[in-house]
Amino acid sequence: MSAATTMPAPTAPDSVAATPVVTLLKRLQRLVTINPSTLPTAAAIVIFVGMIIFGEIAYGRIVQYSTLSNLLINNAHLIVIAVAMTFVILTGGIDLSVGSVIALSSVAGVMLANSGLPAVLVVVIMLAIGAAMGLFSGVLVRYFNVQPFIATLSMMFLGRGLASLLSTEPERLADDSPIRALGTQIKIIDGPKVNDLVVTPGVLIAVVVVLVAFFLLHRTRTGRTVYAIGGSENSAVLMGLPAPRTKLLVYVVSGTLSGVAAVIYTARLGIAQNITGSGWEMDAIAATVIGGTLLSGGFGYVLGSVIGALVLGLMNVLITRDGGIRPEMTTIITGGILLAFVLLQRVVIRKRE
Repeated sequence: MSAATTMPAPTAPDSVAATPVVTLLKRLQRLVTINPSTLPTAAAIVIFVGMIIFGEIAYGRIVQYSTLSNLLINNAHLIVIAVAMTFVILTGGIDLSVGSVIALSSVAGVMLANSGLPAVLVVVIMLAIGAAMGLFSGVLVRYFNVQPFIATLSMMFLGRGLASLLSTEPERLADDSPIRALGTQIKIIDGPKVNDLVVTPGVLIAVVVVLVAFFLLHRTRTGRTVYAIGGSENSAVLMGLPAPRTKLLVYVVSGTLSGVAAVIYTARLGIAQNITGSGWEMDAIAATVIGGTLLSGGFGYVLGSVIGALVLGLMNVLITRDGGIRPEMTTIITGGILLAFVLLQRVVIRKRE
């Protein structure tokens, strides 16, 4: 009788190797458990990852260098104004003037550049215009106790009106203008065919803005004061924090970053119009709220706002790839996402209370 050949029985592995997505979800779950206030930001990350997975399955060619490059290049200006809006909303305020500031800065910048003014001086003037508009808003809020909504609404009309006075026709930046260099594509990774990872100086500027804003909000006394104002301005004053000065500063920061966004956008397209930036203030608010910043102030992350901006940008990419969805649906979908995150914020606030 021959001995039977004993085959080793397959043993089930103790644990299944976690994919990067599963690992990310587990980390987010731990983070939310420790600090429930991070729930909106974690939800934004989950939505962004989910959109990438859905897009790759439904349309293909989403997870590739070229898509990432276009997403960053096309939304660099939105990332910058989302960071600007984060500063303001963290204090419990709002800035409705960012779009009109971009219009005014871009139209004035293109006209000055075409008149022969040095490019560096033009860029400085564009930033100064944004800072001045932000300063006016801050003065109204700080010294005249005007509600931020009304103060920045008046600046919105003022900026749009001044841009229209300068020109009602599209102003084209000269092809040989040095400002256009900020929109020049730089190849980082040479991929197969057209699947290259490229960036522009405008994208690099947006990255620097995000890093500096993160440092200011999380590593400086000014950042702590911003959060304290959003929590309770009276308590911030009693603690000896420079709340009035900081409250003025956040609007100057918002205006200045709007000027930066104007430079990035103008360098990329080479055209400025008095209607540029229409509705962008709503996109910036949506990106900030989707990213987890509470509308009541006091809590939020700059990096969350970046994710929120990328969610909006990726949504446009998916709608374009689909081809069967009307462009008007973008606004409807954005409104639905925003409403969901506002309700989610209410849940978080109740848990904190």
